[in-house]
Amino acid sequence: MTRPAVLVARRLFPSVVERLAAHFDVETNDADTLWSRGDLIARLQGKQGVFVTTGEPIDATLVAACPDLQAVCSMAVGYNNIDVAACHARGITVTNAPDVLTETTADFGFALMMAAARRITEGERFLRSGAWSKWAPDFFVGADIHGATLGILGMGRIGQAIARRGALGFGMNVIYHNRSRLPLADEAPIGARWVDKATLLAEADHLVVVVPYGPASHHLIGAVELAQMKPTATLTNIARGGVVDDAALAMALRSNRLAAAALDVFEGEPSVHPALLEVPNVVLTPHIASASLPTRLAMADLAADNLIALLQGGAAITPVPTPSHRS
Repeated sequence: MTRPAVLVARRLFPSVVERLAAHFDVETNDADTLWSRGDLIARLQGKQGVFVTTGEPIDATLVAACPDLQAVCSMAVGYNNIDVAACHARGITVTNAPDVLTETTADFGFALMMAAARRITEGERFLRSGAWSKWAPDFFVGADIHGATLGILGMGRIGQAIARRGALGFGMNVIYHNRSRLPLADEAPIGARWVDKATLLAEADHLVVVVPYGPASHHLIGAVELAQMKPTATLTNIARGGVVDDAALAMALRSNRLAAAALDVFEGEPSVHPALLEVPNVVLTPHIASASLPTRLAMADLAADNLIALLQGGAAITPVPTPSHRS
């Protein structure tokens, strides 16, 4: 019997490739080349499955041009690079990798927030430049985390994990805004309080953005929203590029309308808005919130598990629902 063929679109851990190779004919991308849509379409001919990350656009044009494709399995949680409706219309199952990166991403998001509040990267750049010659009472003073108000925009798995860190580890007052309020059983242990968006912006000392990206969340935080925040506040974005208007954020930081920001995601990444590179009061990292070795392996293994299950006639472990049925 002919084995199914799969494409692994980015360089992957050898142990995961070996697992896939035990079941399929596998074409890999060991050079880690960023293929164009045309290249991706060409390589997907005759392939029943594809292993992707957030960087490969699986759109309607590609889907129509790849008649053998049955499964699109991503090692990421977010899937805004995949036209799920187009895939489902052609009978292609889409999977993602929720849960396995929750705690690692929450760790990193909290670290970014603290780095912005306490001006850690500013201080390091100052020290490395050789400018440090004396101490002063107002030397790199920042904002406290303990006892402050933590605002969370998007209270899913990662948002709740950040809330637990803030409330239980740092005695923070937790407020949040979500499309729907959490059950009391989830709010009570951390004292979280649902508020409307305007209240969230006005009251948060440290705002963390953790919403999925889509048309409804594009520039969810823009110039209008930034103007509603305290000038002493910080903003941390570990959601997706495009949820925050990077140009408006750079302007708010430059004018000290906002004290500081921390970003792991950007509009048009890997490009970064030039104005963000010119302001000192922002912490910038290259989309690495889930980048611990155990977590990245778990993400890749889950995507491989989905491919193996689907192409051997089983059910997806973590299927992505059609957009109209998302909760």
